[in-house]
Amino acid sequence: METFTTTTPLWRWQSATAPAAWFFVTIAGDTADGIRLAAISGQWLDGRKGFGSARVDVQIGDTRWKTSVFPHKESGGWLLPVKAAVRKAEGLVEGDAVTVTVSL
Repeated sequence: METFTTTTPLWRWQSATAPAAWFFVTIAGDTADGIRLAAISGQWLDGRKGFGSARVDVQIGDTRWKTSVFPHKESGGWLLPVKAAVRKAEGLVEGDAVTVTVSL
């Protein structure tokens, strides 16, 4: 199993026209490069979805779940959505430094 770990801030995106907000962490740098290399080498070929995303297993604290990471042009890395149940279980709020482990 290929595993990548990084610590990065939790941030919020909200549309100017919609009331809902989405929370993400941005996976950049060497960790993003490792994920990209794994995807290019075919390890995630069967898990690749729309928008160039890749299916992953994720852990933050004691919480584990399956989701996708999405390419992020601005950072050259990946965006990982962090759902409300995870934020609540781990006591996370916007701006917190989050240690995230992404596995395949």
